[in-house]
Amino acid sequence: MIDQHIDQHRVTSVQEAQVSVIAAPAVASPAVARVRLRITRRGRGVLAVLGALPIVAGAFVFGLNGGGAVASGESSDVQFQYVTVRAGESLWSLAEDIAPDSDPRDVVSDLLSLNQLASAGLEPGQRLAVPSGYELAR
Repeated sequence: MIDQHIDQHRVTSVQEAQVSVIAAPAVASPAVARVRLRITRRGRGVLAVLGALPIVAGAFVFGLNGGGAVASGESSDVQFQYVTVRAGESLWSLAEDIAPDSDPRDVVSDLLSLNQLASAGLEPGQRLAVPSGYELAR
């Protein structure tokens, strides 16, 4: 009696297994099923940075090399007058001496840009180029 019960149980489980195997093709099989990739917010950020990195690197390299000056064989005919700074003189007082009829702020700005000065501080004995539009009174 026990053997019959075990055999019936086995047959039932085999039949159920066959039914589930037959029903499986109706649903997508695991080998064919497409797994959807889920990217976290952090992962999207990493992908965005990795995608933008070549563009940023290219812009950086182009910025370093692309803005170079082109040398030409032409020489400039611009003539400069030079003034030597005396002790106690400031850029403002030089601007008033160089162009008494002009606004000293404009003259100071021209002197700073022409002589590539980082600040208005001057040293006695320093030689400054004066733009050709101004007349030296000294």
